[in-house]
Formats: sequence, C-alpha cells, structure tokens
Amino acid sequence: MTDLPSPQQLRYLVALAEHEHFGRAAAACAVTQSTLSSGILALERLLDAALLERTGGKRPVFTPLGHELVGRARIALAALTACVESAEAAREPMTGPLRLGTIPTIGPYLLPRLMPRLRADFPRLRLWLREDQADRLLEALAAGRLDLLLLALPCDGGGIETETIAEDPFVVALPPGHPLAALAEIPPAALDGAGPLLLLEDGHCLRDHALSACGTAAPAPGGEFAATSLHTLVQMVGGGLGMTLLPRLAVAGGVAAGAAAELRPLSGGFARRIALAWRPRSPRAEEFRALAAPIAEALRGL
Repeated sequence: MTDLPSPQQLRYLVALAEHEHFGRAAAACAVTQSTLSSGILALERLLDAALLERTGGKRPVFTPLGHELVGRARIALAALTACVESAEAAREPMTGPLRLGTIPTIGPYLLPRLMPRLRADFPRLRLWLREDQADRLLEALAAGRLDLLLLALPCDGGGIETETIAEDPFVVALPPGHPLAALAEIPPAALDGAGPLLLLEDGHCLRDHALSACGTAAPAPGGEFAATSLHTLVQMVGGGLGMTLLPRLAVAGGVAAGAAAELRPLSGGFARRIALAWRPRSPRAEEFRALAAPIAEALRGL
C-alpha cells in the first residue's frame, strides 16, 4: 500500500509557494518555522524526491517537481475540503463559515444593504469578507482560500460556475458645463472625441467594461492617469480633468455625493452583470444559488 502525504504536509507546501517565505508561510499555517520546514522535509523523504533547492537563500526555490506538486496539492486540498463541505451542507445548509470575496466597485455600495438582510435570512451563517481585484479573488477561489465571489461579468474566470443576479447599467460622469450634459441620455458614439476618458488602473474589471461600452481601445501605457478608486475618478471628473463611466450601483450608493460631476445615463443598454461565482461542482452550489435572491432584493432597493 502506497504511503500518502498528509493534508498538513500539503498545506505547508502550498503555503510556502504562496508566501515565498518560510516565516510567513509558517505564520499562515499557525505553526513554527521549524515545524513547517520539518513537515516539508518529511514530505520529500516520503516521496524520495527534492521539492526545494537548498541554496541557502532567504526565498524558497522550488524544483520543477516541486512546482508541479504545488498545483497537485491545491487540487487535493480542494477535494478534501469539498468532502467536509458536502457533509456540512447535507447536515445543516446555510450555517457555519462562508468566505466571500467581492470587488471594490461592488462591495462598498451593496454590502451595507445586503449584510442585515443576510443576517436576518440566514442567522447561523458566518460571513467572512475579502475585497480585492477580480483576478486575485479568482486565484484565491481556485486555491480554496475563498468559497464564493460576488463580482461583475464578463470576466476571464476560467472554469468557474456563475449565477447572474442583475444587470448594472452604466452612467456617464461629465465635468461641470460639458456640452453632453444637455442630453437626457448619452449614446456611446457621442463620447468619442468628447474629452479624455478617465479609467481605473489596470487590474480592475470595470476598466475593461468601460472600454467595451465605449468601443474604445485601451490607452497606451503611460498615456493616461489611472485612478485607484471610483471616488478618485469622480473627483477628477468634478475637477474638469475628463469624463468617466460609473456603475449605477455605485451612483445609487453615493459615490458621486458632493462632487461637481454631471451624471447622465448611457444609452444602448450597456451594463455589466453582477453575479455569484464558485468552483465547478462545488457541493455547496445550491446554497450559493440561495444567496442570489436576497442579493437581488438588496439591488432592487438601490
């Protein structure tokens, strides 16, 4: 009978790959550095193969086999987690911890209305929140560090399963006195040549959604000033530096409050889709779908 690695050994290996530092990996696993090092050494002895190069440097250097096994370890840990989740979901649905990730252009504007509703509907659900850019959330989901994502589609999510909840139309934010502010709603074609288009920095999915709605190619690197948040974008627009597109969710959530920007709907039905996303074949898929109704209700109130 073949001796198999323990889940703890696999966790040590994955943590070391993610944190690229023995001390930080040990802290993430809540063990001492010597315990983590010993665990990985025991794994190498079990496999009779080197997973790390012992170069004496501060950062771990994985062998080609080590890199391959990190990926396999993630898959194995996700499968073990799914076993536990299946039992928990069958025993008591919508209870216990749920690690939810969301993007910065949704979380601050939806969660204040959504959280009281979730507490009322699912009082035994313990929700842990993480806000980050979509690509990093998708990576955390694939690695099993998150259970569920609340994000905007379309996005390059690989093999995730999704449940679309609602559409979030775009609103054009214009500087004070801009000629297009005379229109009740603004066609995308009118934005071409109407002034600089201000965008979030690269990595925010809203940037790609805005460019797609305008039918505009991404500016050349260094050819624009990119903001890190919607609040910064609105202040730049109010200062006369250009125009931008905002999700209606953010506008309803007060992102433009106190700014001098002129707001007009973008015509043509251009919108991003707000959706839930989870790992394929997750045993908690039906639980995740059950969250779509309270989220849609919270969105209808905006």
